[in-house]
Amino acid sequence: MPYWFEPHTVTIDVGGRPLQIETGRMAKQAAGAAVVSYGETVVLVTVARDKPRPGIDFFPLTVDFVEKTSAAGKFPGGFFKREARLSDREILVCRFIDRSIRPLFAEGYGDETQVIATVLSADGENAPDAVAFIGASAALTISEIPFLGPIAGLRVARVDGELKINPPKSELDTADMELMVAGSRQALVMVEGSAHEVPEPEILDALRFAHEQMMPILDAQEELQRAVGRPKIETAADPGDSALEQRVRGLAENRLGEALALTDKHERYGSIREVETEVVEELASEYRKAPASLDTLEAVEERQTGLKQLSGRTKKTLHDIRSEIVRKRILDEGRRIDGREPADVRQIACEVSVLPRAHGTGLFTRGETQALVYATLGSQADRQTIDALTERYEKNFLLHYNFPPFSVGEARFLRGPSRRDVGHGNLAERALIPVLPDFEDFPYAVRVVSEVLESNGSSSMATVCGGTLAMMDAGVPLKAPVAGIAMGLIEDGGKVAVLSDILGDEDHLGDMDFKVAGTRQGITAVQMDIKIRSVDWEVMARALEQARQGRLHILDCMQSETSAELGELTSRPELSRYAPRVDVVWIKPDRIRDVIGPGGKVIRAIQDTTGAKIDIEDSGRVTVFSPDLDALSRARAMVEELTQEAEIGRNYLSKVKRITDFGAFCEIFPGTDGLVHISHLAEGRVERVTDVVSEGDELLVKCIDIDPSGRIRLSRKEALADAVAGA
Repeated sequence: MPYWFEPHTVTIDVGGRPLQIETGRMAKQAAGAAVVSYGETVVLVTVARDKPRPGIDFFPLTVDFVEKTSAAGKFPGGFFKREARLSDREILVCRFIDRSIRPLFAEGYGDETQVIATVLSADGENAPDAVAFIGASAALTISEIPFLGPIAGLRVARVDGELKINPPKSELDTADMELMVAGSRQALVMVEGSAHEVPEPEILDALRFAHEQMMPILDAQEELQRAVGRPKIETAADPGDSALEQRVRGLAENRLGEALALTDKHERYGSIREVETEVVEELASEYRKAPASLDTLEAVEERQTGLKQLSGRTKKTLHDIRSEIVRKRILDEGRRIDGREPADVRQIACEVSVLPRAHGTGLFTRGETQALVYATLGSQADRQTIDALTERYEKNFLLHYNFPPFSVGEARFLRGPSRRDVGHGNLAERALIPVLPDFEDFPYAVRVVSEVLESNGSSSMATVCGGTLAMMDAGVPLKAPVAGIAMGLIEDGGKVAVLSDILGDEDHLGDMDFKVAGTRQGITAVQMDIKIRSVDWEVMARALEQARQGRLHILDCMQSETSAELGELTSRPELSRYAPRVDVVWIKPDRIRDVIGPGGKVIRAIQDTTGAKIDIEDSGRVTVFSPDLDALSRARAMVEELTQEAEIGRNYLSKVKRITDFGAFCEIFPGTDGLVHISHLAEGRVERVTDVVSEGDELLVKCIDIDPSGRIRLSRKEALADAVAGA
């Protein structure tokens, strides 16, 4: 075997099944590579780095998760038969990995870094997302990149009351809680998931259980690092310039304190920008006045580079001063940027029926965050078909989140939904799914669209609240209203402050972003990002309880603000007059062809004639949609007429279609004939059938028998007797 081909493998038990991490066999030119196998699901994760991009003030990390259809033995859909842009599902996994690993790179490291997770094999039972996460951490851990890991990621679900790690997909459909959890030895670093109104203590128990189960995964990665890990590159935090820092503090600290006391976002930001501009310009002016030789091009370029570095250091120092002021006021004085106390929620305003033609609308405003949310009802034909890696399914509920630039006072090009938009929309969607009515009881496709009109705080949680209002306004019979709140954390020197309904600055300058959505009974969705090394479990429990109190307060506000329209915050009893009405007819599956007709001729004729929309399922469920009640009833009647079945003991007005020596064949309704035997044509003996009836005659007949093969026996004699008795 060649010297450069030295694969190394570690294997552990995770969730009762072996998980294997291998390196050294594939993608050996990457800075780090790991192939993780779990069942027959296999994911290759690579990490690569390049020189840093000059002039950027953020860490250039890119994470991609790619599901190749060949991994499941499938052809890609579409005309080109090739994978194209990432699906929403892939984007969500990218975000999960990115948000977990981003805070865990050594200070001072700024190289262009890329993590790519490629699904090589998918068995349909072991989800590749948690596998990819473990691979990302392993690849970074064994590389020379200064990653402060390892960390582990897994799925914890509660199935039939039992907490399970990475349960197979066949068990997830019955789970009442499903959380993706990432963590280090010290604490959790990321949580994202949904639940069916599960109380906070039970969520906390699941998180503790998940963290305990991560330890073997961390052990395996450390074993791999000891065996094949490369020496980490050395980084050093920017030592800073104490003289410059003191100069900036002298010029700006008091003015920034005054600016940060302004409660209005735009006034505050404007004042901060003014301070920043003036301080940078003053220091740049002093730098320009300093004596320097500019005789050569190199000297001029060096002077320009110095100015850029000065500007960058000044802005960083100003940012650090802002952070110190905000955090100190919260921890020492209990006073937040906008003057609130830690547990206070901003003023809330709610409206429904905001727009005339939408099926349902909700306008939710919380402080300087506002979402206008639409609810639209559609037929089964409007459901979204998802062609996933190992399955194909349909979604009855869609939530789309849009974040236009004017919502934060910016002017920029409109593009398609960003990864952030997809993630925020998915969080709100998961929060609302547990309270949707069963499709059998409310057979509509439902689309919720959130247009964020203002943003300073959590617009995803505003979308949850607005989505509840919009669907109730549309008449969707939700099991319970849902509200959401974003929590924050400031921790320093043993002091801890848990913040309710955080502002954008409190999110940016804080140590945790914790979003919780749910009903009065429990949690329906949760998302947590931790930016520090660890958070105490008691603090976590405190944050969950404070979030519960905030959620109940928001639900109370939603109810009081809409009491004139929605009463006790319940769905309207009637749908919007513009929403389609629905009716369900059950037919025998073998009669579906009668409704569809050759080439769909019959069903198209019904739809063209009535204007209704008809969906037919293989089970025999026929759903008729129309905003016009008359069209709905006419379409239903036409379907029933095409598929009606003869009933023993029922009388029919039939038409004689054919005469034989032993009786007459009569059509009791289109496509269904029965035989009236000569002995049942009349009282007494009948010599010839034609003595009583002729072809084309209308006869009142009674169904007296249906044999196992479906042949129908009719009687004119008994039908006439019934008529006489009724008279």
